[in-house]
Order: sequence, then structure tokens, then C-alpha cells
Amino acid sequence: MIKTLLKSVRQYKIPSLITPIFMAIEAFCECLIPFFMAEMINEDVLSRSDAMQTILLYGGILLGLAICSLTSGVLAGRFAAKASCGFASNLRHDLFYRVQKFSFGNVDKFSTSSLVTRLTTDVTNVQQSYQMCLRIAIRVPLQFIFAIIMSFIKNPSLAWIFVAIVPVMFVAIFGIMRYVMPFFRRIFKKYDALNNSVQENVGGIRVVKSFVRESYETEKFDKAASEVRDDFTKAEKIMALSNPFMTLMINVAAMLISYLGTTIIINNGFSNGGVLPEGAFAAADLSALITYGIQILSCCMMFSMVFVMITMSLESARRITEVLNEESDIVSPENGVQEVKDGSIRFENVNFKYSKKAQKYALSDIDLDIKSGETVGILGGTGSSKTTLIQLIPRLYDTTEGTVYVGGVNVKDYDLDTLRKEVSVVLQKNVLFSGTIKENLRWGDENATDEDIERVCKLAQADEFIRSFPDGYDTHIEQGGTNVSGGQKQRLCIARALLRKPKVLILDDSTSAVDTKTDALIRQAFKEEIPDTTKIIIAQRVTSVEHADKIILLDGGKILACGNHDELMATCPTYREIYEEQTRKSSQEGGNVSWRK
Repeated sequence: MIKTLLKSVRQYKIPSLITPIFMAIEAFCECLIPFFMAEMINEDVLSRSDAMQTILLYGGILLGLAICSLTSGVLAGRFAAKASCGFASNLRHDLFYRVQKFSFGNVDKFSTSSLVTRLTTDVTNVQQSYQMCLRIAIRVPLQFIFAIIMSFIKNPSLAWIFVAIVPVMFVAIFGIMRYVMPFFRRIFKKYDALNNSVQENVGGIRVVKSFVRESYETEKFDKAASEVRDDFTKAEKIMALSNPFMTLMINVAAMLISYLGTTIIINNGFSNGGVLPEGAFAAADLSALITYGIQILSCCMMFSMVFVMITMSLESARRITEVLNEESDIVSPENGVQEVKDGSIRFENVNFKYSKKAQKYALSDIDLDIKSGETVGILGGTGSSKTTLIQLIPRLYDTTEGTVYVGGVNVKDYDLDTLRKEVSVVLQKNVLFSGTIKENLRWGDENATDEDIERVCKLAQADEFIRSFPDGYDTHIEQGGTNVSGGQKQRLCIARALLRKPKVLILDDSTSAVDTKTDALIRQAFKEEIPDTTKIIIAQRVTSVEHADKIILLDGGKILACGNHDELMATCPTYREIYEEQTRKSSQEGGNVSWRK
């Protein structure tokens, strides 16, 4: 896990390596200051003839150490901030890049809210831990070792008090953290639920308000937020015990050092007529030893802080690594085919299920041959796997069994970018991005001219309503396309797909929100302007596909019938019944009917 995360350090290796060096210098200087202060006091400078020179000498040393410590600390903070922020930036980039490479199957393993949490909260936790590790986690052991060494130099017998207390403190720290860790595991899962609640509410705010469900959504959010709060509160209450315990240990150590140290000093004085012998343990040494004791035990406190942060970030690190280690189950082969010759499509003995554990196939026994340039309609009830079928063509999913060919070549032999550039799909859920209409359309071809854009918009019957906007093609589209109607959004998405000039164009129920007249005009434009492009149209209305060269009727993931309109009317009772019922309903109510077998 650590090895995977550290790959994201990259260009910030130098700041990451420099920071511990400055932290070591700072810790070393801070440990020397009490030593020289004790030496200065022990010199009894006031009784010396060169008192001023001695004071200036020790004062200069102490000032130099203080400046060196300050400078090192500032530089360490600067480089640590640069390294941690850069590391977090790279980590977010790597996560986002990995998600972009995921197939639909990989994306299905992670919820959208979970991926958002991993890219934000989890990365922030890891960033903070990384910065603390560069600074405190490096400084603490160094200062701890320096302080232990200096305390043994001053008085070995008293220094053993620290050695005895430190293990007790570490046992307490590890005990607390071990108890707290399960809480954090639960917390991050509940973070996902919290973000999911926010995402659903904001994304569907119009539906929420239409059905007056604000209070319900508020209660749902409050419940998710309360669960996060409760677990965090429990964890924080337990972790809060570490600080008073550490303070108690520091006070106990200081009390023992003071008592035993003064006892030694008094005994040495009485044994020598009230005068301490030269080199004996003195009050200045006791002061230095107490200072070292505070440093040693403070190191333990800082270590507990680092450990708390690392404990919190371990679960975040695991979740991030889970995404980084997830390999896409659909990848381009080495030396993949770089050209799609034509728009012919063939399914051979295709079976498909979304999960290996699934007991039932979503598609089964699919044998289908589509010639280049044909117009093919796909009809079927809800859940008949119409969308699943067309998603196998650009390899958004891979077949479980059987083979799909495009242009006479197995889709698994194509370079993915090449295949998907030649197979444009207008998905059932139309998505527009914030930006101008032109910017949205140029997703199809970033180098498209204004003339190219106008041409495809005329084909998609979008040019007229675009020109009705005050800013025309420079009209700004709000996030999600909320400032255009459903039908307008569909036509813009069709125009975007056409701009790519694909060999295969797939419309997944992409004219359901337009009126029948506009639908007919779009189909007529396709027939006249892009005759060589294979067009696959998924529809609910028979009238949308009745003039297609081939109509496929799906039911339960299987092909129930295949042929043109006249053939199906003559040979397929189900198709004939649906056509007649839709025609009758359309004439009576102007609506559609539900599918039934």
C-alpha cells in the first residue's frame, strides 16, 4: 500500500528528502540548548575575572543554536508543505486518471459518491499524514534519541526513569489506537453514504421539489450525518484519553527527577561540608535533565498525535490504493488494429452477464449480421437488454462468451481509441457539460469548424432552436444542460456524435423527447446525408424504426424476431400486436403503450 502511494511523490522527492534533514538539524539544536545553558550555569561565571567574555561566548552559542533551530524549522515547514501539497495533487491526478481508464464493469464496483470521497476527503487525510510524517514523525525519533543520549550524559541513574516510563506510554498509545481503528473503518463507509445522499439530492433537486420531498431528504441526510457524527464522537472520546495520560506521565517523570535529583544534590553537599565537589551533579544539571525529560515525553505526545493521524489515514490510504490497484478489465491489445474499414457489425454466439457471479445472462444466444450503411432498429420492453447489446459494440463491456466483429475485425483486436472514435454512441441518459454550445459540440471533434458544427446541427434538427437563443451557438449551457429542454438536449447530443463522422452511429432511445415530426426529419436527414454510416436506433415507438432496413425485437435478452417492417408484420404476432396497439393509441391519445410479450 505504501509503495503504491509513494509512486505519486514523483517530482516532489527532493523536498520530501530535504525536509527530514532540516528537521534533524532543528532537533539536534534544541537538544544542545539545555546542555550549554547548564554548562554556563555550572561555570559560575560571576565569580570569574572574564565573566563578560564567558557570558558572551555562551550567549553567542545559545543564540546561534536558536537561530539555526528556527531557520531549520521554517525551511522544514516550507519544504514539507510543498512536498505534501504536490503529493496530494499527484495522487488526485493518478486517481482521476485511473478512473478515466476504467471500463463500465470497473466503475460498477465503486459508487460515484465513494469515488468522490476518495478523491477529496481520503486524499486530504493522506496529505496531512504525509506532511506530519515528513516533519513530526522524523523529528520525534531523532529528538527522542538526542534527548535520551544527553540525559544519560548528565546523569545515567536518573535517565533510566525516562526509559522506564516510555514503554508504558507506548503501550497505552497502541492500546487506544487498536480500539479506535474499527470506528474509522465504519466512518469512511458512512462518509460514502453521506456524499451519496448529497449527490442524489442535488442532482435530483427538481424531482425533490416537484414531489415536495424536501423534509424526507433532510431527514435522510440528517440520519447519515448523525451516524458519521456518532462514530467520530466515540472515536474522539477514546483518543482524547491519550493527552491527559501523556500529561500525567510527564508530571510523574518531572516529579521523580526533581525529588531524586535534589536528593542527590543535597547528599553530595552534606557529604562535602555543604560544598558540591567539582563535576558533581548540580542544580543546573537537574534543570537540564528536567528539560530533557520534558522533551522526551513531549516526543511521546507528538508521536501519539502522529499515530492518531496515521490511524485515521490508514483507512483512507487503503481506499485510495484500492482504486489505484484496480486494473481495467478492458484494455487495448499490443499493436491493436488502428483502422476500422467499414461499419459492418456481426455478433457470433454472444452471451453476456454483468458479473461472473450472476446466475442469469443479460444477453444470450445472440447471432446478428448488420451490413455497413444499414439502418437497424432495436425494439423491446424495459429490461430486455437493448442498451446492453449496443454497449458490446464499442467495447464498453466485453462479451462473456462469443465474439463481436466491427468492420470484419474482432472488437478485442482493435485499439480502444480507434474503435470508439468510429463508433459514436448517444446514450440513453444525455449529458451536456457546462460551457457554450460550441464547446459541448466540439467534444465530437475539437478541431471542427463553425461550418461543420452548423452542418451536423441541421442534420440533428438543432440549428433552428440554437439560432433562436440570443447568443446562438455561443449560448452558455448550465451544468447538466438544465437550461435546455429534454428534446433540445437530445438533439445537441446527436449533433455532437455526428461531428465525429463515425462509421457506426448508435442512438439509444435518443429521440424519445422529440415530437414525431422532428423524429421523422432526423431519420430522413440521416438517410440522405450519411448513407454510408451504419445507424442503430433503439426506440420505444415502432414509427421511429419502421422504415429501417432491419428491425430487431428483443425479449428477455434474446432475439425474438429480426426482419424489416413488412416481414415482421407478416411473421411476428408480437410485433404486429405492438404496432397496431401503438397506432391505435397514437390516434386516440397521442401516447405510447407499454411493452408486453
